Amino acid sequence: MRWRWWGLAGLVVLTLAVTAVWSRATSGPSQRDADVGRGLYLRNCAPCHGDTGRGDGASAGGLLTRPADLANGHLMNGLPDAWLVSIIMNGGPAEGLSPAMPPFRGNLNDAQAIQIVAFLRAIAQPPPRAEGMPALAAPTPAPRQPILFSHVIHAGSFQLACQYCHADARRSDYAGLPSVQRCMGCHKIVGAQDNPEIARLHGYANRGEAVPWVRVFKVPEFTYFPHKAHVRAAVACQTCHGPVERMRVVGADTGRALVDDLLRLAGLHPPQRPLTMGWCVECHRAQNATRGTHAPLDCVTCHH
Repeated sequence: MRWRWWGLAGLVVLTLAVTAVWSRATSGPSQRDADVGRGLYLRNCAPCHGDTGRGDGASAGGLLTRPADLANGHLMNGLPDAWLVSIIMNGGPAEGLSPAMPPFRGNLNDAQAIQIVAFLRAIAQPPPRAEGMPALAAPTPAPRQPILFSHVIHAGSFQLACQYCHADARRSDYAGLPSVQRCMGCHKIVGAQDNPEIARLHGYANRGEAVPWVRVFKVPEFTYFPHKAHVRAAVACQTCHGPVERMRVVGADTGRALVDDLLRLAGLHPPQRPLTMGWCVECHRAQNATRGTHAPLDCVTCHH
């Protein structure tokens, strides 16, 4: 009996030890990471961004674009860790930002970049949310756009409302695209000095041309989908379009898939893919059941 108790106690101790190790391995960066990151930051980043991250380093005055205020939690807390690591390792142009931010891949490895990000999280005010930082969305098939436009910056960091740029969504069937004039309202100044992506925008504005954006989301021609009805029903844009504020490049993995069709022929029931008829019908049913709404289910609502 005594050996049985000793065995049980040993099993409990082993379980606790494994849990502790696993917790450390799967948790985010530690205080030690932030402390190490501070030293790396002071050696590599402070000359431009300043010792406290305010963008007031000794070299900042010689740059056309002032370095970002890395201590401003209002701007930093919406940026995923992986996105910041990409900026550090690959430079600003990799994410559509100024080339004044150079790549540090020759000086740092990925682990060190993560430690610098841990330090930035520690100095951000207000601090990041207790539930942790948002992660980058899984990449989906996306077309190459004429300008590298970052929703991570505009919708994630600056938290611009979707309808600030897609203003037609609340009053028409189509979400619409922002006019060049709408973009230039900010970018006559912001990024205008040295950002090649903004230079492309200025080129379209100077020529009086619209930016030839490539359409990403599209339902079949025989389907009627009014944006204004969904906006008025307080359906979040992310419900259909996904977490665009966490997408490095906006893409869409929607519509029917041959694999799903084959599974259904075999009698299986895979989840409905976004922007298919089954997916829309399931959403309408769920809204009616949980919110007491009257989302229509008759065929002529979308096919007429």
